[in-house]
Amino acid sequence: MKTPREPKYRKRIGYQAMLLGGFSTLATILLVMGNVSTKDNIIIRQQEDLQRSLAQVIPDDHYTNNLVENPLKISAHDGKSITIYRGIKNKQVSALAWEISGQGYAGEMRFILALDNTGKILGIRVLSHAETPGLGDKMEVAKDDWILEFNGLSLGNPAEEQWAVKKDGGQFDAFTGATITPRGIVKAIVDALKFYHHNKNQLSTLTLKDKPEIKMATGANPHEQ
Repeated sequence: MKTPREPKYRKRIGYQAMLLGGFSTLATILLVMGNVSTKDNIIIRQQEDLQRSLAQVIPDDHYTNNLVENPLKISAHDGKSITIYRGIKNKQVSALAWEISGQGYAGEMRFILALDNTGKILGIRVLSHAETPGLGDKMEVAKDDWILEFNGLSLGNPAEEQWAVKKDGGQFDAFTGATITPRGIVKAIVDALKFYHHNKNQLSTLTLKDKPEIKMATGANPHEQ
């Protein structure tokens, strides 16, 4: 019995290219369908994570609104956009929270920081970092209470020159065997306080009916760490 011969057209480059293109198109369609089907769930999870982070830095008695609704978008002078989440109480802005970043030993460290309407720190929590476990991760409230020492402080309390680790002449403790990490955190915080100081008149008088876009005043840029 003779073995059936493969049709000649299957050996043609055009046929093979078309076949490969067909499989690629099918794979792309399946990926797009998977992305569309999970997109809503991803957005919901991200909103839930954001709400949990905000709840850790803004006490309940500082707001009566939904913190993640109507965030304020600020266009910085470097072209980057800053999202400010506002706590509203008695029709006034009572708290502000936004993401800040600093440079650690192993790379970028991201935090969520909240201030009351006088510029005092309500809370700071870690969003992400790549610092060495057991050495540079004492910024995490689950590992140490170091980050809680900033609560209640502001740009003038302590004086600006004291906003540094003790090794640099400031008042804040460094981590044992790790100075770069807390140094980067303190710098990120003081830059955020300067940002608030330069923009406090705009930020403290905003309400939910204000325009969603404003220009940041000339001054410290919270993205420059």
